[in-house]
Amino acid sequence: MKLSKSFVPTLKEIPAEAVIPSHILMIRAGLVRQLSAGIYTWLPLGYKVIRKIMDIIREEMNAIGGQEFHYPALNPREIWEQTGRVEAFGDIMFHVKNRDYVLAPTHEEIVAWHAKGAITSYKDLPQIWYQIQTKFRNEPRPRSGVIRGRQFIMKDSYSLDKTFEDLDKSYEMHDKAYRKIFDRCGLKYFVVGASSGAMGGSKSEEFMVKSDAGEDTVAYCENCGYAANVEVAQSITQPAIRYNSSKEIHEIHTPNVKSIDELCAFLNIDEHETAKSRIYIHNGNPVLVLMLGNDEVNETKLQAVLGGNVRPAHPDELKEISGADAGSIGPIGFKHRIIADNLLKDANNLYSGANKNNYHIGGIDLIRDVPNIEYYDLRIVENGEKCIRCNSSLQVFKAIELGHIFKLGTKYSEALGVNFLDENGKEHPVVMGSYGIGVERILACFLEQNYDEKGIIWKKPLSPFDVHLIGLNMKNPDIKETCEKLYNELQTSGFEVIYDDRYDVSAGFKFNDADLLGMPLQIIVGEKNLKNGNVEIKIRKSGEKLIVPIIEIKEKIKSLLDE
Repeated sequence: MKLSKSFVPTLKEIPAEAVIPSHILMIRAGLVRQLSAGIYTWLPLGYKVIRKIMDIIREEMNAIGGQEFHYPALNPREIWEQTGRVEAFGDIMFHVKNRDYVLAPTHEEIVAWHAKGAITSYKDLPQIWYQIQTKFRNEPRPRSGVIRGRQFIMKDSYSLDKTFEDLDKSYEMHDKAYRKIFDRCGLKYFVVGASSGAMGGSKSEEFMVKSDAGEDTVAYCENCGYAANVEVAQSITQPAIRYNSSKEIHEIHTPNVKSIDELCAFLNIDEHETAKSRIYIHNGNPVLVLMLGNDEVNETKLQAVLGGNVRPAHPDELKEISGADAGSIGPIGFKHRIIADNLLKDANNLYSGANKNNYHIGGIDLIRDVPNIEYYDLRIVENGEKCIRCNSSLQVFKAIELGHIFKLGTKYSEALGVNFLDENGKEHPVVMGSYGIGVERILACFLEQNYDEKGIIWKKPLSPFDVHLIGLNMKNPDIKETCEKLYNELQTSGFEVIYDDRYDVSAGFKFNDADLLGMPLQIIVGEKNLKNGNVEIKIRKSGEKLIVPIIEIKEKIKSLLDE
């Protein structure tokens, strides 16, 4: 590719709309341009990398028996209503104006629809169907460039099996394929246990890259390798104490005390003696959630416990439900369902709200005073807490999700009537798995891990080109002739070459562009070396420069790329 005839709009300055490294580099290096919030055009150089990623994905998916489909992005709304996911996705799902159609954020329903009637016998199973397709999600706050967009490219695959034991095998095959894909793309990643969310199903794992730009938060143990999204992570931490004797309940006037910290300061107590109250609405009914001290409710865990539709109560609902505003709510006298985090189990001598503004109650014994209370793991794990496997300290940090694999089970096949007959003529629902990869996220994560102050540092598998050929003075006929000859010979030998053949650009500008674009090797053709039959090779990653005879250039390039 000759730069003089190509569209590679590089920028010197950092674009105002870009904050994270990958977004900055994509725009500065001319890989993408933003059309609207969360909507990007892939320019030729960027789309060349996307195609390389897709080729790697296809090779590994085909290797496990995957068959490539191309499902429609525009789906009849009624299919999604049969599985209840129009409501589950809520405002994230795009609806076409007449409301009869939706833009698919994923394709479980469509796979099940195609399988219905086509998969009739145990002899038709197993199957692995996959696609690489544009998806749509109406993100309320698109950010971080292509990492969280409204339109994105996704590889999603679906396994169809006879039994849950066969699903285990399909899941394991995808797990191994994903590791090969990310290894081949040159990524440093780790795997965490995760929530299935709106996807449903049982086991779920995410492939993650540590990054401050991440939209997920992960708990990780460096000692034993335990890793989980905080949506499902667990830890060992100090529970509330069960004292030998319980105090009598007593009401305390606490004017203007709203938070746990204010209550502790007012009463001179420790936060482990307090129970914080939050009210949620579950399928239209109030539920009081009690947490120890300043622990926060993990709403994903809460959703898993309650099921159905769950939302925080609105401020104007609190007084009608409990008799008090936020900061004065508690379990004593609360007339609806009460659940609590496990750290509060059977605790006594607690302080909590009195369901009366500006008052709290002390001496609460959860066994004596709240007899119908239920206990679950409801809290968000915090940095420094102990690992549930090895008791070492957990790290809690931001991460980017690369891929997500789910054991769906029979949720979709039962909802859409996807059944098969076994060897004895008995009917069963098909057992499904779902497996997704964010194609553009692979590129973004690679950039987050491979750059310096000058620009991108590509590795061979994803690099748009192997070699960046630079002619320093294209008005010199010897330099031009040498460059043209090298350009043609290298391409004929199988190397991918981007050639800076521009006449009206200074050497410094060409060097800066070459470092920004970041191809693994730069071949620099200048007058001084050319007189001796040599050219200069610069290794982008290390900055090392080598003087190489032109007649040896192909062998040298091959050996450097192999390294």
